[in-house]
Amino acid sequence: MRTLAFYGSSLVSSYWNGAATYYRGILRALAGHGWDITFHEPDVWGRQEHRDMDPPPWARVNVWPGTPEGMLAAATRAAEADVVVVASGIGYEDDDALRAEVLANAAAGAVLIWWDVDAPATLAGMEGQPDHPLRRDLPKFDIVLTYGGGPPVVEAYRGIGARDCVPVYNALDPQTHHPVQPEPRFKADLGFLANRLPDREARVEEFFLRPAKRLPHRRFLLGGSGWEPSALPSNVHAIGHVGTSAHNAFNNSPRAVLNVARDSMAAIGFSPATRVFEAAGAGACLITDAWEGIEQFLQPDVEVLVARDGQDVAAHVEALSPQRAAAIGEAARRRILAAHTYDHRATDVTALLSRLMQKEPAA
Repeated sequence: MRTLAFYGSSLVSSYWNGAATYYRGILRALAGHGWDITFHEPDVWGRQEHRDMDPPPWARVNVWPGTPEGMLAAATRAAEADVVVVASGIGYEDDDALRAEVLANAAAGAVLIWWDVDAPATLAGMEGQPDHPLRRDLPKFDIVLTYGGGPPVVEAYRGIGARDCVPVYNALDPQTHHPVQPEPRFKADLGFLANRLPDREARVEEFFLRPAKRLPHRRFLLGGSGWEPSALPSNVHAIGHVGTSAHNAFNNSPRAVLNVARDSMAAIGFSPATRVFEAAGAGACLITDAWEGIEQFLQPDVEVLVARDGQDVAAHVEALSPQRAAAIGEAARRRILAAHTYDHRATDVTALLSRLMQKEPAA
């Protein structure tokens, strides 16, 4: 059996860890394709105190102390694997040092992968920094895989020294995200689920809070950490962190749910958030802010509603009947199941890794 060591933020906790659903989906599917997986995650940011999943049967989870000694011990285990993945945004106090140690400890001949789960932000952070540690490390990786970003991200990574770059988009895990019965606590005209982050706040103001102010007779539901209820319009009900086990009900209960891209992802395009696939898998009617490449995943006005600004969001909410919302949600679910599940992604990744293990060029 082929072995894979994955160094990431957390597999067992989604607390301040938006990549959790992505990791769970792609790694569960890869395990189904015959990979023996160990996920190495640091005990930082209170994530272990807020677990929403036990270690799964399809991957071993090594939780290492968030200390220099713990980091070094975890890095030595890179030698155990045929394929070694280091992800961005792990959250340890010195992720650059972790990446360097993992590279130094990997077995000779192992396939080495930098997996960037926030490529637009990573690339922006390296602008004007020719001595950035990631620029130093990139040539040591066999390939860069990214959460999204499309042609702009591929070209940017190749331009700064990556041997190759291939997007592995978010997708649906049908075992995890699927239709359920609505719950009264999540009833609303529009639901939005996202942690409060500096590079999304202005867009949340435009696409969620502005429509709420324009539609005082409508109920808006806000889930996620970091929001201050007293600063929100009176018709916005903030409920705090929503564990992944409740995401299906959160998606199924409002008439529609909203996706708002972070600034960097909206600017680059081709970066559908995990939330897009979660909502579609649950059969929710999704309203998303506009970004280039959405047609690659969902057809506007048929499988998703697209909004250029908050005024568009308000218009969608006012015009949306229960019947049309249900039809859009079901159409989205059929499209995603047919072409955008994590098994589709794992099939592609397994083929790519097999070529790399044989030292063949990527297709």
